[in-house]
Amino acid sequence: MHYLATIVSGETEQAMTPGTPEFGAGLAKYAQFQEQAGAAIAGGAALYPSATAINVQRMGDETLVTDGPFTELNEVVTGFYVLDCQSMDEAVELAGKIPAASKGSVEVRPMVMWMPHSTPGADWWTALLWSPQGELFAPESAEWQSMAVAHQQFAERVGAAIKAGGALHPPETARIVRERDGRLLLTDGPYIEGAEVIDGLYVFTAANAAQATEIVRQIPRGEKGRTELRQIVDVGF
Repeated sequence: MHYLATIVSGETEQAMTPGTPEFGAGLAKYAQFQEQAGAAIAGGAALYPSATAINVQRMGDETLVTDGPFTELNEVVTGFYVLDCQSMDEAVELAGKIPAASKGSVEVRPMVMWMPHSTPGADWWTALLWSPQGELFAPESAEWQSMAVAHQQFAERVGAAIKAGGALHPPETARIVRERDGRLLLTDGPYIEGAEVIDGLYVFTAANAAQATEIVRQIPRGEKGRTELRQIVDVGF
């Protein structure tokens, strides 16, 4: 079964900027983690800082596009892995070895489905699909099935640009993983209480931010849904 491990941590300009010594040191730790995890990693990406994000949200008949982080938070999504594990316990144990778990946190949530991808390149982007917690549909419900059809139609329109995608089980199925002083600390539920939660994501290619934004504008979203567009860092593995 596939599990989305959303990496949440505080950002520093040096640690998040490719080419800096701080970024290189962090990259080495993640390369070591991936070597140890092996085939259990079914996808993932490091993301450019949230200051570079583009948010797309529908307000009535209008689609609003804004630059920068949606809200000012001490911790933000800095990347993700998709883990292929036999159980939640196995996924949690593996997530505890992700370097960010020692200072930030990792939300582990089972996925309804996942379409794996190849090694990301410099022209790859991630669309994080956010929804208010009270606006989510249960998998296999009529509303969920209707939205699934709309996403399939979107995928057919966009075609080969889409490299991966997945949907998530409800936020109450999530577990938050933190590693402190050699101990694994676990809590239930999403990492942000009473706010929006990620209910799916896409990975796709686009030549530039304008083209990526146009693709994101076409992603089916609910009345209050928001899509956060982030460019993927080309780390070479």
